Amino acid sequence: MRQRRAKILATVGPASSDPKVLRQLFEAGVDTFRLNFSHGTHADHDAVITALRALEQETGTPIAILQDLQGPKIRLGVLGGVRPVKQGQTLRLINSDTAQGDDIPLPHPEIFAALKAGDRLLVDDGRVCLVATKVTEGTIAAKVVSGHALNDRKGVNLPDCVLEMPCLTAKDRADLEFGLSRGVDWVALSFVQRASDLEEIAQIVQGRAGIVAKIEKPSALTQIEAIVTRADAIMIARGDLGVEIPPEAVPGHQKDIIALCRRMATPVIVATQMLESMTSAAAPTRAEASDVATAVYDGADAVMLSAESAAGQYPVEAVAVMDRIIKATESHQLYLGALAASREPAVTPADTIANTGAKLACALGARSIVAYSRSGATALRVSARRSGLPLVVLTPDPAVQRRMALVWGATACQDNAASDHGGMIRQAQQGCEMLLQGAGCFVMLCGEPSGASGQTNNIRVGAFGGA
Repeated sequence: MRQRRAKILATVGPASSDPKVLRQLFEAGVDTFRLNFSHGTHADHDAVITALRALEQETGTPIAILQDLQGPKIRLGVLGGVRPVKQGQTLRLINSDTAQGDDIPLPHPEIFAALKAGDRLLVDDGRVCLVATKVTEGTIAAKVVSGHALNDRKGVNLPDCVLEMPCLTAKDRADLEFGLSRGVDWVALSFVQRASDLEEIAQIVQGRAGIVAKIEKPSALTQIEAIVTRADAIMIARGDLGVEIPPEAVPGHQKDIIALCRRMATPVIVATQMLESMTSAAAPTRAEASDVATAVYDGADAVMLSAESAAGQYPVEAVAVMDRIIKATESHQLYLGALAASREPAVTPADTIANTGAKLACALGARSIVAYSRSGATALRVSARRSGLPLVVLTPDPAVQRRMALVWGATACQDNAASDHGGMIRQAQQGCEMLLQGAGCFVMLCGEPSGASGQTNNIRVGAFGGA
């Protein structure tokens, strides 16, 4: 059992795809591995999945795999090289992949249908800012507000409008079918704008993996509660989000989303540039350490490494540093108090049972909370209480066991289908003895009749290790 509650999600790439490095990352503290399908082939990802499943079998520890789909990419067409632009200059963008003369190609008809005068176009991660002054069926007149040059195929962000375009491209659908066939545990959907964007992927996934909604569009912020309700988990993707909204607004939205996810018992990941300097340096900046700690103080379920572990020079060291930051933060005297102060009151009977179990465990000085959870829902509710105690999750479903690798404080064990409360207590004792040193008591949440999903209605107290 990891000696921390927040989880580490690390991206696999050229710097970390070797099985030996994957093992080192796991031993350094990675709980969930992210496969970025914007890069690599199916064969590349298949080799990583095979290596991780072999590592899981060898260690006896559930390891989660998150497939991150590329999503629709909006880019300029081919300009034929660098095109200098000046502040105050007016440009004409046309709906074409190529252009002649001074025109700028933008091969996305959905933009011409949705954009209106006054809307911004941010090119090359915001390095060039344009404001539309006139929009017709096939042309956009735009004024250069800031920037120096445009180039072929640079990305375009549109923070002020909602585009009528599917979240899943043909590439995404092919990648998704591949990932599901290889048993990925989570699938992340990019550029979610509203809750309805999750419908198509949900119809394809059919419960075979958890669905992560990536929050990286301003439009998603206006519908965040509906999105959190529909998704199985949330990723705060601060890279694209920080391009489309002012950087000073990102921390506040991060705190709000984490609080909302805790209230709704939905796992939440904080991602992007957490230890960015460690792509080329052996130690992080102090600001980066504070960034990771802030996410942990706020109660995020997981913090994520991107380029640091995928393409950096120090992938294992980055994980080790993140592990130390989390442990140091969670051992701080104000940590549990901060989480308790931000805890929302229970609003449903299921929340009340989870809340009562967590309070009882704290009052008794219990060593852990044990949750029998066939679907994982009870475990999520208990985790959302952020009691500070280890959460031992007993579930018969290997897929649920793996998904718990993304959930705050949770460690999953096999539920061998005990038929009565005596058997459930004995199984809980075995789980605690396997994961925890010494002896103590635990509070157990379970359902009656045994084995039924969504029937958690019992709270019991047990002891392990001769206590």
